[in-house]
Amino acid sequence: MSAAGWFIVLLALVGANLPFLNQRIFAAVPLKAVKKSAWIRIAELIVLYFVVGAFGFLLEARAGNRFEQGWQFYAITFALFIVFSFPGFTFQYLVKRR
Repeated sequence: MSAAGWFIVLLALVGANLPFLNQRIFAAVPLKAVKKSAWIRIAELIVLYFVVGAFGFLLEARAGNRFEQGWQFYAITFALFIVFSFPGFTFQYLVKRR
């Protein structure tokens, strides 16, 4: 696997955990509420999936060998993105704070 492939995997790992590790929308826009709701986190997760996917598509096209993908590819990569978000989900919802 090339360096660009590993970069996309690392970017997906960071992007999948970003909604769970802070109380700002896309880590930039503060909310007036104290905590983000789960629906906002899910919406952020979906948007970040498409952002990381577009970046990966751009890198693949730049390399010169862009391949057509079917719905199976997108279903599997979205499931992998959800699995990548597990550490952030665990930190946000399952770790007890004192």
